[in-house]
Amino acid sequence: MSTGVQREAVALEGPVLVIGAGLIGGSIGMALGNAGLDVLVRDSSPGTTRLACELGVGRKEQAGDNPQVVVVATPPDVSARVVLDALEEFPGACVLDVASVKQHIAAEVLASAEARGLDASRYVGTHPMAGREVAGVVAARGDLFRGRAFVVVPTPATSPRTYALAKLIGIELGSSVVEIEPDVHDEAVAYVSHVPQIVASLLASRLTHASEAALGLSGQGLRDTTRIAASDPRLWVEILSANAECIAPILRALGEDLSALTHAFDVLMEADPQPGSRARIARAIASGNDGVARIPGKHGGDAESFCRLTVLVPDEPGELARLLTDMGEECINLEDLRLEHSLGQRMGLAHVSVMRADEHRLTEMLEKRGWARAGTE
Repeated sequence: MSTGVQREAVALEGPVLVIGAGLIGGSIGMALGNAGLDVLVRDSSPGTTRLACELGVGRKEQAGDNPQVVVVATPPDVSARVVLDALEEFPGACVLDVASVKQHIAAEVLASAEARGLDASRYVGTHPMAGREVAGVVAARGDLFRGRAFVVVPTPATSPRTYALAKLIGIELGSSVVEIEPDVHDEAVAYVSHVPQIVASLLASRLTHASEAALGLSGQGLRDTTRIAASDPRLWVEILSANAECIAPILRALGEDLSALTHAFDVLMEADPQPGSRARIARAIASGNDGVARIPGKHGGDAESFCRLTVLVPDEPGELARLLTDMGEECINLEDLRLEHSLGQRMGLAHVSVMRADEHRLTEMLEKRGWARAGTE
């Protein structure tokens, strides 16, 4: 979706100042440094600043440094204030934030910039759509954003130069640049990021009541649905609070769905259950199928364009690498890979996704090279 910002040809030359040396800020600094840009690092903690510099995020600021771009990578509850301070401190720099909510930050920046006499045309919101369950600069990776969406969210005041520089930042991160409006962005991330985080956390919290015997039976399904529940609660409480307006309606609808399912199970436990409960459960599962089918594949295509084969992989060093090498030698492109391995098993399951056009060649390769299959999905 285009918000109508005019295009302008500019060059990203640096320096780039990253404020906030956490996972996201650290990963941005590493990626831009790998691209040859001069990256400066600032954090509210001097110790974190030193650590970030030692880890290769960038270098410590020096007197006379004049950044071309300032990247504000702080929690969303302070992002607007830090953006405004950066606009004032560096009157020639373009300033962008990378918080995962945009609407209220943009509104606060525009209102306060006018009151403080600052040039709001030098601000633009962005959101690199990647992260990890672990937090802190020690978890930063220079390739974290490669192949991911980098959302640019201009305000009505954003200048063509600022917009162009934000796009160049996304390109240097190895991301796919997408433009979207603030309100549309916040509703979108509520569906694809914020509510999934809440659901995973609530599900994982139920495990505190499970017996050791039950947990010993856990497989990949449980790991998949609870993986992001290991996220940092201090950061997520600020993210979720900032997007409450978009999250609440989705949770309310989800709660209604859960209540209907709970009622269906209550009916099934009755001595003489009324008909309809099984159909309600079936509809819930089928509706989930419909939702999953809408999730695009790696290249943005329909999920139906892919097929997934399950291959048995011995639990021995080098076996997974051998499978991937075999695929590469047959020029079969891997679209996605998911591993499943339960405690005590001598074999793992590699769920290999390829384009449907490659399904026959992959099947032949597996048979020719002696790989055992567990099925096709």
